[in-house]
Amino acid sequence: MIMKTPADTLRFSGDSTLLNATPLDATPLNATPSEATLPDASQSNVGPTLYLASQSPRRVELLQQLGLQFEKLCIDVNEARNSGELPEDFVGRLGLDKAMAGYRALIDQPLSSLPAVPFAVLGADTIVVCDDDILGKPAGEADAGKMLQLLSGRTHHVYTSVSVISSDVSGSYSVHSITNKTQVTFRTIEPEEVKWYWSSGEPSDKAGAYGIQGLGAIFVSCIKGSYSSVVGLPLFETSQLLSELGFHFKS
Repeated sequence: MIMKTPADTLRFSGDSTLLNATPLDATPLNATPSEATLPDASQSNVGPTLYLASQSPRRVELLQQLGLQFEKLCIDVNEARNSGELPEDFVGRLGLDKAMAGYRALIDQPLSSLPAVPFAVLGADTIVVCDDDILGKPAGEADAGKMLQLLSGRTHHVYTSVSVISSDVSGSYSVHSITNKTQVTFRTIEPEEVKWYWSSGEPSDKAGAYGIQGLGAIFVSCIKGSYSSVVGLPLFETSQLLSELGFHFKS
């Protein structure tokens, strides 16, 4: 999916098929660049400047594995699900909303502050889906317990969407999006394990109340798809997308 429009006429509605529309949420999207997050200089990329529209430490770590230099953007988007919105559409819209919020923050800066070279903004979102129910971050111990018991002994799916907005020096931009769907199966989780796991502190900020990269891995009996996608960023698809946009990775 590629769309182009002059940067100074950009309006975004939250629907990837609409341009030049009034935003659904009248509250302005705010984002500010934070300090650069740079891996070792020997891993630097030559090409466009990359921005990550996310504060997720897991996405930062995964993107660093590709050997790219990038800067983080603090963004704020409405993550409410629209009525009747399918899980894949929901996660795809949020990934695009985050990338667009970061892009808008950059182009709203004074011209002297804008990158003098082409740049790209990457946004991503991850959801856990079981029985067509989207499991977000638990509200507390009781909520985490319900989620883990729902997943116990069953197969669920994890969707991660990645959107990259690529801008050239002329002010035009293009949108590139992918969504990965991975199947995850849990063994049976005993009630005392739920209490123990919650006490570890790991589930509190994780979609579906578990982290596959941490203690939550002991519940996973099978995974079909992308491990990195379940963590928060599908590295294969992301690297393919960025490579097409001129980014170079450590050999």
